[in-house]
Amino acid sequence: MENIKIKIVNKSSNPLPEYATDQAAGLDLRSNNLEPIVLKPLERCLVPTGLYIELPVGYEAQVRPRSGLALKSGITVLNTPGTIDSDYRGEIGVILVNISSSEFTINFGERIAQLIISKHEHAVFFEVESLSESARGEGGFGHTGVN
Repeated sequence: MENIKIKIVNKSSNPLPEYATDQAAGLDLRSNNLEPIVLKPLERCLVPTGLYIELPVGYEAQVRPRSGLALKSGITVLNTPGTIDSDYRGEIGVILVNISSSEFTINFGERIAQLIISKHEHAVFFEVESLSESARGEGGFGHTGVN
């Protein structure tokens, strides 16, 4: 597995993001809110992390929900996956939403999301009059019959 070096500024007192296991895809992001944040049902908020990164060109960071937080508490990342581009230098913030029927409190240092580092390509579109035929054709949204 290839390791890439990413510059990071940590303005929080939390540890740097780390993988929970050797084969984990996501690094844990922790909240950097000085006061507890209470999320009411169907409420959303931007949670600071105190982290600033400089990704190499050709990479992005994706902010994704933590499955345990989603299952146990109904807390998820609203714009999942959130994309951090390589030219962004601001603080990483996580938009959390409470889709449960109970209030949820986000305390300082709580693991709130995962960060995935991923290579990406740039596409160049060129206009044509038609596309090639395929077995699927224009069928979408459940067309394959797979539930």
